[in-house]
Amino acid sequence: MEFLIQTKGPGLYEFTRDVAGMVAGTGVLTLFVQHTSCSLLIQENADAEVQTDLTEFFDRLVPNANHPSMSYLRHTYEGPDDMPAHIKASMLPTSLQIPVIDGVLQLGTWQGIYIFEHRAVSHQRRVVGMMR
Repeated sequence: MEFLIQTKGPGLYEFTRDVAGMVAGTGVLTLFVQHTSCSLLIQENADAEVQTDLTEFFDRLVPNANHPSMSYLRHTYEGPDDMPAHIKASMLPTSLQIPVIDGVLQLGTWQGIYIFEHRAVSHQRRVVGMMR
């Protein structure tokens, strides 16, 4: 299975319903994002402030390359958010495993599946998945 998620800058983009519509049977679903400047997360989907707070936290933890504390960065060819996006993606998961029972994702009540976009510009992100 494959999912294409359009992002519009930094933040979390939920695609739980898309995934839920593709699973069947019982097993373990593995999802993997095929990019080096975004991440995959299972995170709360009830309060949008959680996603905003996570984005702001990681922006403070790893600021853009034009911030004085990041002056050592060399990989800035695609802009000041480029290398910081790679750093964030190296700190967070790029794959997830989710149990599926009788075609139902076994997520908790407030859990959703998200792309965590770390780049400032729009991207189309590809996530591949398979059931075992």
